[in-house]
Amino acid sequence: MQVDKKAVMALQTQPVVVGVDLAGSPRRPTGICVLRRMKAQTRIAFTDEEILESIHKARPDVVPIDAPLSLPNGRKTIHERSGEHLRECDRELQRRKIRFFPITLGPMRILTERGLALKEQVEKLGYRAVECYPGAAQDIWGIPRQHHDLGGLLRGLKKLGLRGLTRKMTSDELDAVTAALVGHWFLTGQGEMLGGDDGILIPARSGHSM
Repeated sequence: MQVDKKAVMALQTQPVVVGVDLAGSPRRPTGICVLRRMKAQTRIAFTDEEILESIHKARPDVVPIDAPLSLPNGRKTIHERSGEHLRECDRELQRRKIRFFPITLGPMRILTERGLALKEQVEKLGYRAVECYPGAAQDIWGIPRQHHDLGGLLRGLKKLGLRGLTRKMTSDELDAVTAALVGHWFLTGQGEMLGGDDGILIPARSGHSM
């Protein structure tokens, strides 16, 4: 049988992305999406070990994580009671009128702490972890956020070209799918980092993916 070298090369150059909708506690579900060739495979995980196992198995080009992965300027830990509350990427979200929770607010501190630790572990495995905010991406794409209309979010993601989505997917899984799609857009030149390299990855424009 003759091997189609062009087809093999196209398969090898297709980006692989693992989107993670991280929960603040390992007792709550974390959504994970492995995105290959615009086909999404999702699962629910709880522990950091389960999350890292899924990432390492997929060998992704980028890992967008729905959790704060940096601190405001001047802060050494998220638990400090003084100092800046907003990062430059947060201020940019404000300028664009995109709703978000400040990372120093209540439960966000717990999520930030876990996110920072997970980012370090992902990078130790040799993969690039970037912060992603699915709600911002959904606003930019003009599709519903999961807490407003879960069915509408599912339909909107399908219209953006994603395959493999089902009605059985949870809100955590669909936010992980959103994060993975943002990562795919980034790798194909359609992404933007708000606030620089340590900021938030968002789609560069609205519309439909390739």
